[in-house]
Amino acid sequence: MKKKIKIKINGKVNKIDDKTKLSDLFKNLKVPLKKVAIELNREIVDKKNLNKINLKANDKIEIVHFIGGG
Repeated sequence: MKKKIKIKINGKVNKIDDKTKLSDLFKNLKVPLKKVAIELNREIVDKKNLNKINLKANDKIEIVHFIGGG
């Protein structure tokens, strides 16, 4: 059985499997990567590196959605 860790996504606590990659988290959340900016522990994440980043306990993720309009 995999160990669970707690992370915060946009201020809400979530439990995920230990050693989950950031790319896997976004696949599970079904977040459209082209329309968001991602911040991990107050640092903007380059989307090219999502599959290189393993999440750790108490990580804080902010997902900012872009909204078009005029």
